[in-house]
This record gives sequence, structure tokens and C-alpha cells, in this order.
Amino acid sequence: MNIRVIGFDWDSGNLKKCQKHGVSQADIEALFYGPEVSISEDVAHSQNEPRYFAFGTTEEDRAMLVVFTLRDKEGMTCVRPISARYMHQKERETYEKEIT
Repeated sequence: MNIRVIGFDWDSGNLKKCQKHGVSQADIEALFYGPEVSISEDVAHSQNEPRYFAFGTTEEDRAMLVVFTLRDKEGMTCVRPISARYMHQKERETYEKEIT
């Protein structure tokens, strides 16, 4: 899936939840501009609105997973992060196989 990131929809609720696992706002935003970001649909959690997974790495080469949805803000589609964390070993291995 390809999306064109125009901006991000942050508030105290989703920022706090994303930072709970030690992931910074800057790392989350940078992930979407990275060359090897992989995006897939989160079918299991898309009952109220479509949700997606973004897999990629930080500038420090840490594998990260971001759950997000897309929101319309002032006529532009923005990424609204829902949750973010660093990947577990099995997730990293799957991601690395996918991008190679």
C-alpha cells in the first residue's frame, strides 16, 4: 500500500499512548518518510475505521511498528498514530525478509 503523507494528527491522547513504549514523536514521523517502510491493513482492528500497520526502522536502525489510521484535517489526509513500539525479534525477522 502506498500513501502520501501530508502531515500528522497528534493530540495528548495518542502522543502519550505512542510514547508509552519509549518511541518518540520524531521517530514515528520519520518512519513514514523512510525508504523501507512497509504498510499493511490491520483487518482485525478495523471495525470502526480502517487501521494500518507501518513497519520500518529508525535512524538508529531500530525496527519499529506503528498502528495508525488516516484522518481528514482541513481537506488533507493525515496520519493519526494510534500506538507505536519497537518490534519483537520475530517481527523484525519477518520485516527483514519482506524488504530484501
